[in-house]
Amino acid sequence: MSIKENLLKITTSLPPHVTLIAVTKTQPIEKLMVIYQAGHKIFGENKVQELVDKYEQLPKDIEWHLIGHLQTNKVKFIAPFVTLIHSVDSLKLLEEIDKQAEKNNRVINCLLQIYIADEDTKFGLSYAEAEELMHSKALSGLKNIKITGLMGMATNTGQKEQIANEFRSLKQFYDKTRSISAFNFELNNLSMGMSSDYTLAIENGSTMVRVGSSIFGERS
Repeated sequence: MSIKENLLKITTSLPPHVTLIAVTKTQPIEKLMVIYQAGHKIFGENKVQELVDKYEQLPKDIEWHLIGHLQTNKVKFIAPFVTLIHSVDSLKLLEEIDKQAEKNNRVINCLLQIYIADEDTKFGLSYAEAEELMHSKALSGLKNIKITGLMGMATNTGQKEQIANEFRSLKQFYDKTRSISAFNFELNNLSMGMSSDYTLAIENGSTMVRVGSSIFGERS
């Protein structure tokens, strides 16, 4: 099937409360324009440099999500335009996002990345670390960020029950912490699920899925 057909198949299968983020990592501009012209304008990038390059070349009504690991020294490059940062995994990073957002006279929406996988290569806060951050005085002092949800990446395994358990565990934590009330904290987004497991993620409460190869085909 074509990119446009793949996109249509996925978007029509998603429940209305689930947002599709088209993961554009390593994809050329012409492929991105195919889905843009088909009406899809929410794109996700893993790397800051690639995100900036594509932002500069593409229409400005695209919503850009940074979904990969973010280093503090690179926040300044995306702060003027990024819509949502999915991968906040420390207070230090959050403070830098707040600082750069203030310089750009904006509030940047962020998700806390929670470590749910049984893999050393993935990033994220433990549940205890996330809860400590949520209740910290340091967080309450940040005026130019808003935490709007959580993100998690499941283990890369064929064991569906393990993946479902990891997603379920994050959903339970999300439900538990949604009651926290603060001017810069309101959980409405649960970002879990990629091409290989997004249907399982939706079954277990995801409201945002990050899908690349199922739209564009396998990366060569």
